[in-house]
Amino acid sequence: MSDNVHGKQLLVEEVKAVKLFLWMFYVIFTAYDLLIYYVKPLTIENPEEGPKSALGFWFFVLLFLLLPLAVYLIKKEKVYTVKYIYIIWYTLLDLLNMLLMYLGNRGNPFEYGSVLDVFLVLFAPIFVNKRYFWVVSISTTGKFLVSGLILLDKNTIIPVAIFVIISIVSFIMLTRFISYIQTLSTVYEDLNKKEKLAYVGKIATVIGHEIRNPLSALKGFIQLQSERDVSEDTYYPIMLQEIDRINTIVDDLMIIGRPKPPTFKQNNLNEIIQYISNVTSPLAENFGSKIVFKECEGMPLIECDEKQMKQVFINLIKNAVESLPRGGTVEVGCKVIGSDQIKIYVKDNGCGIDSEKLKKLGEPFYTTKPEGTGLGLMVSKKIIEDHLGELLFKSQLGKGTEVEIILPVKHN
Repeated sequence: MSDNVHGKQLLVEEVKAVKLFLWMFYVIFTAYDLLIYYVKPLTIENPEEGPKSALGFWFFVLLFLLLPLAVYLIKKEKVYTVKYIYIIWYTLLDLLNMLLMYLGNRGNPFEYGSVLDVFLVLFAPIFVNKRYFWVVSISTTGKFLVSGLILLDKNTIIPVAIFVIISIVSFIMLTRFISYIQTLSTVYEDLNKKEKLAYVGKIATVIGHEIRNPLSALKGFIQLQSERDVSEDTYYPIMLQEIDRINTIVDDLMIIGRPKPPTFKQNNLNEIIQYISNVTSPLAENFGSKIVFKECEGMPLIECDEKQMKQVFINLIKNAVESLPRGGTVEVGCKVIGSDQIKIYVKDNGCGIDSEKLKKLGEPFYTTKPEGTGLGLMVSKKIIEDHLGELLFKSQLGKGTEVEIILPVKHN
């Protein structure tokens, strides 16, 4: 839904840019030729005779024939091709016109160029498209290079040099446009996420508090009833497991609503991961999978909140195991990075995640699992950020996913 909306918005902006481009293209082209070939001679007493436009009126006709095609493509929402058609068609016509003018008048010095060429190069950044910019710059500069080689006229070096300089200026403008747009997009996304988290946090605190009290009472009554009912075929264990599952979700909600600052103490990371691997091994066995822990030699003690880090590893290993519906291996290990950082990785050979979904992991309530809530990764990401670390995802469809945690060894 969101991608479709963004696609339509981009299409609308492209249509606006193309319409502005077409208006300016025809106005500049027509006005410049009228000034050069009709108005300018009237202002000079003895105008010098030089080569006239070889195509003459047909140049106008052939360019204006593109207008119905442009309108048709815009209506069919194929607007992205319009600008390329115009630049390629204009370049070919102008090159042909240039060669026809001077091939039969080799005695005249090469004096050719149009303000339209300058417009095309300087206007290119408005589309915020590097590919289009290179097409315009190369075609405009190449037009004069080709004519110079064919006509064997050194005077074509001057327009080539001028358009190289104009292209450099235009490229600087384009990179600034792109950088500015990317910065605005990043700021907007960050603000959007912060607003969403703040809103979620308020709701989570209220819901978590209201749910936890009746759940505690319900769990106590089920445990009491299970002690009285001695029959073997009961659903009490399943009920208790589901209550514990709800409690886990409530815990995640409470962390979002009332985040606790981490209590940093020196801990042995190998021991923490080994403990988590042992705890999650029964879950892996239920899925027909296994967890392999690769101990890292020479791992220093790191300053972290032991409880919070255990919660992160449980979430990540649980996600990895659940991505292996037909069994597989989850590899957990750690590495030392330099003198002040360590890396922990959780790697599986499961189904993998496509690149578009991978970008959204960790966002509030975003999940790739049918029965997931999206809270686990969101909480894990928040914990890692509180530890001044990074949570990174790598994945390939059909090959598996690797989650990396980068943490500082010490917190000053």
